[in-house]
Amino acid sequence: MMRSLWTAASGMISQQQNVDAISNNLANVNTVGYKKERMEFKTLLYETLARANLDPSNQTGRPVNLQIGLGVRPISTARIFSQGNFERTDNANDMAIEGDGFFEVDRGGGNIFYTKDGAMKVSVSDNGSMLVTADGYPYLGLDDAPLVIPANVAIENLNMDEDGRLSYLDSQGQYQDLGLQIKLVQFSNQQGLEAVGANLLQMTSASGPALVEADGATNQTSRLRQGVLEMSNVQVAEEMVNLIIAQRAYDINSKAITSSDEMLQTANNLKR
Repeated sequence: MMRSLWTAASGMISQQQNVDAISNNLANVNTVGYKKERMEFKTLLYETLARANLDPSNQTGRPVNLQIGLGVRPISTARIFSQGNFERTDNANDMAIEGDGFFEVDRGGGNIFYTKDGAMKVSVSDNGSMLVTADGYPYLGLDDAPLVIPANVAIENLNMDEDGRLSYLDSQGQYQDLGLQIKLVQFSNQQGLEAVGANLLQMTSASGPALVEADGATNQTSRLRQGVLEMSNVQVAEEMVNLIIAQRAYDINSKAITSSDEMLQTANNLKR
């Protein structure tokens, strides 16, 4: 069987997964805090038909190898953490991170996740109002507890400074400190974070532990901006170009399979 059939087939499979990644980027073009993905590839094994064996004493022999590649496979999806565009909403619950920080979210049962999505919602109870995600998971403060706003504080009067400290505007027009601060963390290797859906990322051994910015564990701290959201960093024009390139690569690999099949058919017809 001709090597080109399997080689081209590996190219088609890889480009299909590339199109899947690009499609996911385009689907999330309006997702708050989404970071685009890029598919990365690696060559498969090489078959060595003849090895280089140059004899330097008399300059005889073969100076280069004769090798045939056996295709390609996807190796990783690299997530690009460049800053997305900021969109002003003038909503006191909306927070955008300017920098490399992440919000910390508690999904219960000791499961802590991280997100760039600062579109905070308000969950009201008798004890006050809690800042949560759209799925109801609470954002955490520096004390690793949910951010609970006292019942006598109106959410529209909530104020947050660049470091994430929360205060409110009282009836006298004075800002009163709530003693709460939003927890921001960074990671030594952002690429090692694992996406779990719902705009959440999970810490892994590759990402390293979460480094709390307020503890001075990071070289550069982030800044929070209230009434602003960080949108997806997906560039539609760029993704469309990548989609065209992937489609053309898929087509070319399919033509290689067709050509290989025609060559096999010609070889089989030689006996007639």
